[in-house]
Amino acid sequence: MFSLTVRRHFMIAHSLPREVFGPAQALHGATFVAEVTFRRRALNQDSIVLDIGAAGGIIEDVLSGLNYKNLDEHPDFVGRLSTTEALAEYIAHAVAAKLKDDDDGRELAGIDVTLRENPDAWAAYTLDLSA
Repeated sequence: MFSLTVRRHFMIAHSLPREVFGPAQALHGATFVAEVTFRRRALNQDSIVLDIGAAGGIIEDVLSGLNYKNLDEHPDFVGRLSTTEALAEYIAHAVAAKLKDDDDGRELAGIDVTLRENPDAWAAYTLDLSA
């Protein structure tokens, strides 16, 4: 299995209104490093998983809908908790949707999203694709 990982930063505001989240129940900000890994069983005809520039552009496009936004007011998170894990899942599916009509995107075996809140804490989501 081959993989390509591209990283970008984004910042959000949100609240997690359940007792288990302690002080994070109140509105607060979070800065994430998003690492998106594209997995493929065989390289394409150019001996790559996916063009790095194209991958970065897709990630930036997805993150632009989240960056500097209050997720408590974001239409895609109405009635949902915007935990780090839920954000990772959201990003993986959004990236996959942007790649579904791309020749290389259709050959991907999976997309992994890791969101790092700091060097000591992160969450991830793995999306297996049908390729």
